[in-house]
Amino acid sequence: MTFKNLFIEHRRTPEAQAWIDEEVAAQEQRFQTIEKQMRDLAPQREIWYREFFDRISTIGFNADGDDKVRIKPEDLPVQPEGRRDRVVWKHGTDTD
Repeated sequence: MTFKNLFIEHRRTPEAQAWIDEEVAAQEQRFQTIEKQMRDLAPQREIWYREFFDRISTIGFNADGDDKVRIKPEDLPVQPEGRRDRVVWKHGTDTD
C-alpha cells in the first residue's frame, strides 16, 4: 500500500452488510424528513432573513464592545436566483 492508495482490502460478513444497509436506509429516511421540514420552513426563513437584514442595516451589530456597525443595504448579500437553502448535516457524535 502506497501513501496515496488509502484503500484497505477487507470483507464483510453478510450480517454486517445487512446491518450497514439498515443503518443507511434509516439515515436516509431521517435526512428526507429533515429536508422536508426545511422546505416547509422556507417561507418563515425568508421572513427571518428580512428581519435580520433590517436589523443589521438599521440598528447595526456590535463589532467591538459597544461599537456598532451598520451594514449598507447595498452591501447585504443577495440569494442567487433559483438557489434554495441546503440541508447540511454531520454524522458522528450527534444523538437522536
